[in-house]
Amino acid sequence: MNHDSPRRDAINRVSTMIFNFMSKTLKSWLTLAVLTLIWGSSYILIKWGLVAFDPFQVATLRIGIAAVAFFPFFLVKRKEVQLKDWKYLAVVGLIGTGIPSFLFPIAQTEISSSLAGVLSTTTPIFTLILGVLFFSTQVAKRNVLGVIIGLAGAIGLMIFGKSAFGDGNNWYGLFIVFGCFCYGISVNTVKAGLQNLNPITLSSAAFALLLPIAIFGFWWTDVPTTVQTHPQAWESLGYIAGLSLAGTFFASVLFFWLVQLTSAVFASTVAYLMPIVALLLGFLDGEMITIWHFGGMGLILIGVYLAKE
Repeated sequence: MNHDSPRRDAINRVSTMIFNFMSKTLKSWLTLAVLTLIWGSSYILIKWGLVAFDPFQVATLRIGIAAVAFFPFFLVKRKEVQLKDWKYLAVVGLIGTGIPSFLFPIAQTEISSSLAGVLSTTTPIFTLILGVLFFSTQVAKRNVLGVIIGLAGAIGLMIFGKSAFGDGNNWYGLFIVFGCFCYGISVNTVKAGLQNLNPITLSSAAFALLLPIAIFGFWWTDVPTTVQTHPQAWESLGYIAGLSLAGTFFASVLFFWLVQLTSAVFASTVAYLMPIVALLLGFLDGEMITIWHFGGMGLILIGVYLAKE
């Protein structure tokens, strides 16, 4: 007789009860914190992936690994997707994931991972503007104030934290900004048109649309040759796999769940917290953090709090 089974069942029941009794606010803040840690680390993983692979290969591998990981879930969940959902899923998959996956590595061939993280703070601005203009989003004054304060903190980090960003062509940061514009479209689309799908179904269906692109990109960019010839290919591939499985596969489900749980604007404020992680990783790598950095981080945290509905 297995005496551990009743014990495991009891633990599972208690865990479920605790999660169910957790307030909506606590769930949303915990999810936001986990997303911040995962996505705040993604820029350094892209940087390390670019050691062996070019930007198009990094994007292809990132999309491909996540699409393969999601595909078994899609096979199970595909019947939950209605015909009317596919137009929204195409927007989320192609615009919200596909295009930014290429734009971010291209940008990081010229700008640092820290600056890429800071520029990602434009996501809540685009989410707010696009939501009001095209998605009939109702936004409270405190939400607008939170977005502005958070942006001010991010700008402060950019202006006074130059020592963390290194040299390069900062005009490549426009690729990041355009990627954030795409994120703004995607987040509003999830909130407006895909509330009926649970996050796993939503994510797996969106990535099923990207799988053919990943297969073509794998062949077109000749990933196998790079793996066979570059001395650091396997190391870079490991970083990209981590980026894909944690930063794309797992985080996508969490993010879509957060959008459905709260609001598009609040969920997108994860972009305001990511620079903090990026700068702290820079500090661990020998970069300097000044009083200006802490001031900017403080404004960002205040902004995120006010943007919460």
